[in-house]
Amino acid sequence: MNVYTYTEARHNLSTVLDKAYADGEVKIKRRDGRVFVLKPEESKKSPLDIKGIDLDLSSENIVQSIHESRRKDDAL
Repeated sequence: MNVYTYTEARHNLSTVLDKAYADGEVKIKRRDGRVFVLKPEESKKSPLDIKGIDLDLSSENIVQSIHESRRKDDAL
């Protein structure tokens, strides 16, 4: 685990944040001895969550498309 002084963290904030993201956390120590832990916030969304698109298709259109596709496969 990396420990940075307050001054180091302030001058290299981008690097400190990248290190916290890569390692899970970093510590920042103040001159008076207090130590703080910096951790990235855990995402509550799944990386598989994607925004859907509205194709304005009815269930009848979808079933019809499936039947047509199966007929084409049977013809091959």
